[in-house]
Amino acid sequence: MENVYFDSAATTQLREEVVDKMARVLKENYGNPSSTHSFGRSSKSLVEQARKTVAGILNVKASEIVFTSGGTEADNLTLNSAVRDLGVERIITSKIEHHAVLYTVDQLKECFEIEVEYVNLDSKGNVDLSDLENRLKASDKKTLVSLMHVNNEIGNKLDLKKTAELVKSHNALFHSDTVQSIGHYNLDLNDIPVDFTAVSAHKFHGPKGVGFAFIRRNSGLKPLIFGGEQERGHRAGTEGVHNIVGLEESLKLAYENLQEEMEYTLSLKKHFIESLKKEIQGVKFNGECENFDKSTYTLINVCLPLSQEKALMLLFQLDLKGIACSKGSACQSGSDKGSHVLNAFCCEEDLKKPSLRFSFSSFNTKDEIDYVVKTLKEFIEG
Repeated sequence: MENVYFDSAATTQLREEVVDKMARVLKENYGNPSSTHSFGRSSKSLVEQARKTVAGILNVKASEIVFTSGGTEADNLTLNSAVRDLGVERIITSKIEHHAVLYTVDQLKECFEIEVEYVNLDSKGNVDLSDLENRLKASDKKTLVSLMHVNNEIGNKLDLKKTAELVKSHNALFHSDTVQSIGHYNLDLNDIPVDFTAVSAHKFHGPKGVGFAFIRRNSGLKPLIFGGEQERGHRAGTEGVHNIVGLEESLKLAYENLQEEMEYTLSLKKHFIESLKKEIQGVKFNGECENFDKSTYTLINVCLPLSQEKALMLLFQLDLKGIACSKGSACQSGSDKGSHVLNAFCCEEDLKKPSLRFSFSSFNTKDEIDYVVKTLKEFIEG
C-alpha cells in the first residue's frame, strides 16, 4: 500500500460534498456578511443558517453558538473570560487535558493568581469523580471545572452528564473540550447541564480553521477578540463564510451517517486490537482502549514491546512505509518530553516503551489495518 492514514484524531479527510459546497460559496457568496447590501445579506444568511443547523443538532438555541477559528480559540475564550469577567477564582481540571486548556490555565494562574487543582486519575487514566466531589465541597470560592469529554490521546470517555450534574450541584461552572466527541456522538446539550464546550470542524471531516464555542445563554462571557460586533459581540472579525458553511455541511453529514459509520469504525477498532494481540506478543493498550463502553470507537493507543533504542526509528520507518500515525497529540509534535497524558497515569515500565496512537474513520479499511499490523510485526521482529 502506498499510503495509509491513521491519524484522524489529528485531522480528518474532507468529505467531497463539503469541498463542493465550500467551493460554490467561495465563488458565489463573496460578500462581507456585515455589509448591508445584497451581497452581504446573502453571506449573512448562510452564516445564520449554519448557526441554526448546529444549534438544532445539539438541541440548543442559535444564540448560544459562537463561531471561532477552532477548538483552541473556543477553549481560550471560555477560560479567559470565566476568570476575567465571571469572577472565577479556582479552576479544577486534570493533567490529561489538551494543552489548549492546560497552557491557558497555567497562564491564568500566573496572571490572575487563581487556584488550580488537578483531579485524581485512576490507573487507566479515568477521572476520579469522588475526588472531584471532595474538591468541590472543600471551598466556597467561585469555581470552574474543565474536563474533556473524549481524551484525544487515549480515547477515554468521561460520563459527561453525570459529571455536569455533579459540578452544577455544587454551584460551579462546567467547561468541556468536546473536540473529539461532537460529530462522533449524539450530545443533547439541553439535557446535559454543561456551561461551555469547544468544537473544531476538522475533527469530523470538515475544514481546518473553523469551529465554535457553545456558550450557555446569560453566562456573562465577554469577547477575547475585539474590533467588531460579529458573532453577537462575542468574537470580532469577518466571518469565514465558506469555512462556516463547510462546518455546517460536515456536521450535518456526520449525524446523518452517524450510526452506520460508528458501527463500521468500531469494527475496524476491534479488528485492529484483535490482530495486534494475535501477531505481536507483549503488546498492551493504554487507557480504556479495550473497553468499548468506556473509550471512543475512533482510536487506540498502543504500547509496543520495543527497546528505547529501536523505538527511536519506529515512526520514521512507518512513515517510509506510507503509514501515518502519531506519538500523541499533533499539537505537541516535535516535543521530546513524551506524552503528558501517558505520563499522568502510566507506570514507569510502560513509559520506557514506545506508545503510538492510531486513529481512524469510515474512510479506512481492514486491509489497511492488516498492512499496519504486518509492518509493525516485521519491524519488531527484524
